[in-house]
Amino acid sequence: MNFMEKRVVVTGLGVLSCIGNDVKSFWDNLVRGVCGIDYITEFPTEDLAVKIGGMVRDFNPEEYGMDKPFVRKQDPFTIYAMASAWQAMRDSGLVSGGNIVPNRLGTYVGSGIGGFTTIQRELKKFFEDQSGQWVSPNFVPTMISDMAGGQIAIKYGAQGSCIDIVTACATSTHSIGEAFRAIRHGYADAIIAGGSDRCTIPIGIAGFANAKALSHATDPQYASLPFNANRSGFVMADGSAILILEEMEHAKARGAHIYAEVVGYGSTCDAYHATAPRPDATTQADCIRLALEEAGFDATRDKVYINAHGTGTLLNDVAETQAYKLAMGDFAYQCHISSTKSMHGHMFGATGAVEAIATVLALQEGVIPPTVHLDTPDPACDLDYTPNTAVRADVNLGLSDSFGFGGHNACLAFRKYQD
Repeated sequence: MNFMEKRVVVTGLGVLSCIGNDVKSFWDNLVRGVCGIDYITEFPTEDLAVKIGGMVRDFNPEEYGMDKPFVRKQDPFTIYAMASAWQAMRDSGLVSGGNIVPNRLGTYVGSGIGGFTTIQRELKKFFEDQSGQWVSPNFVPTMISDMAGGQIAIKYGAQGSCIDIVTACATSTHSIGEAFRAIRHGYADAIIAGGSDRCTIPIGIAGFANAKALSHATDPQYASLPFNANRSGFVMADGSAILILEEMEHAKARGAHIYAEVVGYGSTCDAYHATAPRPDATTQADCIRLALEEAGFDATRDKVYINAHGTGTLLNDVAETQAYKLAMGDFAYQCHISSTKSMHGHMFGATGAVEAIATVLALQEGVIPPTVHLDTPDPACDLDYTPNTAVRADVNLGLSDSFGFGGHNACLAFRKYQD
């Protein structure tokens, strides 16, 4: 095994979200500023405090390589992950036992919650009849959060490490970052990396709303408002996203399309509060700084896009703005920044991977997606947050950061690919 540092690239993408069930639709809608947040119609909301969300709609699992018996036995978070993995693996052209050795292909797919729908359903059965006789024998293997990664590994013969990282909103950013390190240091040739969650269900809404985290806006098109003075909380959304990370020489040898190079990763902890970010932003800034240092950031030559965590909560957006300034000084004012959560909502364990895909495509296409509905910028959030309309920009370095409950911070750095 060769432990010399290797270059790592992105060779496959897959996404499932409220603004698109494939990468092309997702990206086209981001660039056009389409907001996918809407009224929830999948279950009754009359008695719930929040009635809007970013739901996956017009989705048929059979179109993504799954049959009906498989779908019946799985929680939605696993089904969503399988759909994104199917897209990403087809996009990459990787075939275990064909152009990659099975034990050199890994799976790093996380979930912030896991089988939330299954938990809600089976607990209802249990409390209605506490004998437990009606609880499904598939309850545990369906709800545990490592099952998405496990099922993906089974389908694609990925016999390398299969790891489920759970760090709330930072889950899939950490998954991609740790996959990057594993390939960089020779432990794998390619890794299926990302995250999936289906949290927009009654118990999820109740829990997050009672924690004072959710927006109570009644207009779905004016609810997810990152960096806006009118913001009042985040909007829950569902979906999944997968990136295929691959050792560069391995990818080149098989003629794979390379979207971007992964060049940096930072990870820190606020060690401050269960849900609130550290207000002085020092630990968040350290996380960003670590990714920039590993990426070889040079203020004289780099043109930077940042896909912000940008949740639209009162505390996060101010602390995040401060973190950019601490990490980069005055250069922060030169960066193109946006929060795509303004369009796809907060996808919890999937959100970091969705935003990593947006970052990679911004580098490849030279287009900065907007922060929509940013009509009243918070004076404390005074950086260029790309209000309302996408802009063209020849950026060569992209950052995607995530800050999760529990103080978990993660930041990825990508470069426009050059051989």
